[in-house]
Amino acid sequence: MDADRWMGLDLRHLVALKTISDEGSFGKAAGALGYTQSAVSQQIATLERIVGLRLIERPGGPRPISLTEAGTILLRHAEAIQARLLAAKADMLALEAGDAGRLRVGTFQSVGARVLPTLLRRFTETHPGVEIVLRESVNEEELLEMVERGELDVTFWTLPVETGPYEWSELLTDPYVLVVPAGSPLAALKRTPTLKEISLQPLVGFSYCAAMNHVESQLAASGRTPNVVFRSDNNGTVQGLVGAGVGVSVSPLLTVDEGDADVVVIDLLGRIPPRVIGLVWHRDRHRSPAAEAFVETARAVCGELAAERTAA
Repeated sequence: MDADRWMGLDLRHLVALKTISDEGSFGKAAGALGYTQSAVSQQIATLERIVGLRLIERPGGPRPISLTEAGTILLRHAEAIQARLLAAKADMLALEAGDAGRLRVGTFQSVGARVLPTLLRRFTETHPGVEIVLRESVNEEELLEMVERGELDVTFWTLPVETGPYEWSELLTDPYVLVVPAGSPLAALKRTPTLKEISLQPLVGFSYCAAMNHVESQLAASGRTPNVVFRSDNNGTVQGLVGAGVGVSVSPLLTVDEGDADVVVIDLLGRIPPRVIGLVWHRDRHRSPAAEAFVETARAVCGELAAERTAA
């Protein structure tokens, strides 16, 4: 491939390729982009000349078009380029805003209930000019993808982050506890139940939770595959079903309401390694003073929470 040809590649060519892939036809892509169909065809023809390979299969008739292998590979690069451009745009906006403006924070349920109220109250006291925009998801992977695309400045995350252009700060170690119905034989034991004893019980689990995968693999390692009888995205639902006698739950402590009289919370004494909660951001993006201050405030709040647990 002649490198000089590639210098003529325009972002509009890649946008046209992605839109055709999304829409399934040149006509629909033209409508989505606000171009004429001939203009879209010319952009793809130019892109194929630059690349030197056919990118789109055109079967004709009513059959939908499809990408060739070369088109599929190029589209992956186009999506990565688009994500970096969106991140660059977000950087410029953050740089322009300085310490004021908007700080976009990703979170998940247990953090939102137990950490965020104190954190936001304290942060807004010291940074009243910063607007905090929260985005919650039951799927942590979605939050990380939003950081990659520049849609979030920072997100709470269960550490570590395996791959990607990220940096993070550890905030809190969250131990796993066993939640059983009040009156359960497990609650009457004078010792901590073994993982095998827990695996013999019906288990109420979480739907989209990396922590739950960790728990279930630990229980399976005891020699018996856990019997998951129900899953939910809601922490209160999980605990409510345990209180109703549907099963037991192995949950991070942050997800548990310890004042619930219908359940008994049993310390597992580290039988399952705790989850580690942190804040994650894109290492190649500008981090505003507001984002840095938010991380520092989160460290302080979580440090106090850990101290309270130790004292209790």
